[in-house]
Amino acid sequence: MGFHEVRFPASLSFGALGGPERLTDIVTLANGFEERNTPWAQSRRRYDAGMALRALDDVEVLIAFFEARQGQLYGFRWKDWSDYKSGGAKAAPDYRDQVIAAGDDARVAFQLIKTYRSGAQLAVRPIVKPVRGTVRIGLGTVEMQERVHYEVDATTGIVTFAEPPNRDVPITAGYEFDVPVRFDTDRIQISLASFQAGEVPNVPVVEIRI
Repeated sequence: MGFHEVRFPASLSFGALGGPERLTDIVTLANGFEERNTPWAQSRRRYDAGMALRALDDVEVLIAFFEARQGQLYGFRWKDWSDYKSGGAKAAPDYRDQVIAAGDDARVAFQLIKTYRSGAQLAVRPIVKPVRGTVRIGLGTVEMQERVHYEVDATTGIVTFAEPPNRDVPITAGYEFDVPVRFDTDRIQISLASFQAGEVPNVPVVEIRI
């Protein structure tokens, strides 16, 4: 699957409409009770890039980006301004934000993850497109140093240690991240008169699994 390691202009994704979606199969039984199931382990995010267009210059940037991706053919990075950090929305990433694993004296490679909690329930999301230079890693209560104690693959979200972390030592992480997406259309239709009158084009973007 083709993927370009380039981010959709963040100034245009700011103000875009979108967020996570789930797929739930619901069967209503004869007695009125329901059976609910989902084939998806993870949410899939959808956005509308057209909502963020404010000027004709923005339209030009969008069209150039769309053409360079050849419509739906190549994926790209997207900054979801509502959810792009390991911690709080107003806080800088801290190496203690997320527990991603525990050492076992053997493994050296670990996937970045983000855990969403609500009461006793939680959902774990793999982070596969961290932003280069923002990842911070800790072992226990000690922050490690990148390129000395570990390396980060910004294209996969895999953290690789120089030495296996000790057994049962918590491995923690803080980071910013992008969402891997593609355009969900091979056509962009823009009327200049309508755009100047305040009507924005529909430019759907959908998360992809990589």
